[in-house]
Amino acid sequence: MSRLPRVVDVEHLGGYCLRLTFSDGLVRELDFEGILKGGVFQPLERIEGFAEVGLDDVAGTISWPNGVDLDPDVLHGDHPAANGKSPSVLREYRLRPTG
Repeated sequence: MSRLPRVVDVEHLGGYCLRLTFSDGLVRELDFEGILKGGVFQPLERIEGFAEVGLDDVAGTISWPNGVDLDPDVLHGDHPAANGKSPSVLREYRLRPTG
C-alpha cells in the first residue's frame, strides 16, 4: 500500500504565499490571500501571523502556533477544500531525483 503524499517542507514566500514540498516530489506555490478568514483563522489575516507557518512532522502538513493546520490532501490538490475556498496555485512542478 502506498503512502499518501505529505508536506515535508514549507517556505513563506512573502505576503500570503507559501512554497510547499511534498513527499512525492511535488512542489506547489500557493497564494492564500483572502482564503483564511475569521474564527480560528483571524490571527492569520495579518501577514505577520501568517508568516509564522511551520511544518507539523507528525501530521505531515503545515500549521501555525495557534493550533490551526490544513488538510495535506487539499494542499496537494487531491481534494477540494470543505469550505470550497482553495488557495490559488501560482506554480507547480516536480523535483527530479538526484544521484
